[in-house]
Amino acid sequence: MFVVFLKFSADRSRAGALLDGHNDWLRRGFDQGVLMMAGSLQPNLGGALIAAGVDRAVIEAFVAEDPFVAEGVVAAEIHEIAPKRMDERLAFLAA
Repeated sequence: MFVVFLKFSADRSRAGALLDGHNDWLRRGFDQGVLMMAGSLQPNLGGALIAAGVDRAVIEAFVAEDPFVAEGVVAAEIHEIAPKRMDERLAFLAA
C-alpha cells in the first residue's frame, strides 16, 4: 500500500490551468483501480492519495503522469506502507 503526498511548490499559481488534466488523471487512477482515496492536505497544502494492489514501479510511473507533477506544481512523496496490524474495517487493504 502506498500513501502519496502531493505538496504544492512555489509554482502553485499554475494549478488552475492544469486542474482539468489533474482531475482526468485522478479519474483514470480510480477507473484503473490504482487509487483508493484522493483528498486535500489541509490547510491548502496540496493533496494526498492512497494506492494499493500495485507495485512501486507502477505507482511511481502513474504519479509521474500527473500534470501537476510533470509541470512542477507539486512535489510528490511516495511512501510505501507494509501493514502489520489494522482494524478489521481495513482488512481489504492487506490483500
